[in-house]
Amino acid sequence: MNIYLTILFITTLTGVGGLALGGCLAAAVHSPSDRAVSLLLRFTAGVMLSVVCFDLVGDAMEGGGALPVLCWLAIGFLCTYLLNCWIDRQAHHSHSHGHAHGGHGEDHAHAHGEDADHAHAHGGVRLGRDNGAPCACGHHTLHTAGLVLAAAVALHNMPVGMAIGATFAAPAQAAGHGGVLAALIIGLHNIPEGMAIAAPMLSGGSRPAGAAGVAALSGLPTILGALLGYSAGAMNPLLLTVSLSFAAGAMLYVIFGELLPEAEHLWQHKLSGVATMLGMLLGMALIFGHSH
Repeated sequence: MNIYLTILFITTLTGVGGLALGGCLAAAVHSPSDRAVSLLLRFTAGVMLSVVCFDLVGDAMEGGGALPVLCWLAIGFLCTYLLNCWIDRQAHHSHSHGHAHGGHGEDHAHAHGEDADHAHAHGGVRLGRDNGAPCACGHHTLHTAGLVLAAAVALHNMPVGMAIGATFAAPAQAAGHGGVLAALIIGLHNIPEGMAIAAPMLSGGSRPAGAAGVAALSGLPTILGALLGYSAGAMNPLLLTVSLSFAAGAMLYVIFGELLPEAEHLWQHKLSGVATMLGMLLGMALIFGHSH
């Protein structure tokens, strides 16, 4: 199969499908367990860390020295951090504006909106429906919060998609197993994001199909990013080094700036680190097992 069709299929399945699945789960589950979401986030972080340390960085080093790799890794980390800061600021401004124009229903909606500010922090949103009956303006604000959240996730998914595409372009990944693994990890990572997008929309009165559809649409930039990442890496070995290093930095921010802090916030337990270790072991097994 043509590599571009392969990337298109896999990123659609994991990028769009993972978010759609999360949206469906938000509609089906009244109040998901914080512990379950926390363990999923920790497990995903562990697998992603294995991919960065034992796959992306290693392939990047083959095409360039340590200094370029470290520089572009830092740039990727910083760019992703700044992008997320901008997204959070825009989301907070939108929710604050809605709060200023409503009464009690707006207050309730704003509480949901603040949770939604952590769009890619996965799980900060209360996923259960409201027991009360917010006013029409509250419904509107909750719906708007979900749309803002979807836009934030869509922006966030562009560099994530580039990370997948760059992995497909690595010379050692002739069979595409590294790219497939990266895409599957992103698919897991997208499930809580889809839940976070759909939750405020459902609380605001949106139909389940509509909320899940909005969540799925926010995954489309993953496809574009993956195609761009692969094209850049396949054209030039230097661009491949830059793409892989930048992708590694972006994924490190997702791990340490989003997944692990949010997992710790949701559920604190000494045994929770086991989920991260299991994720790392699975990632190592898939990476090294396929290479031998």
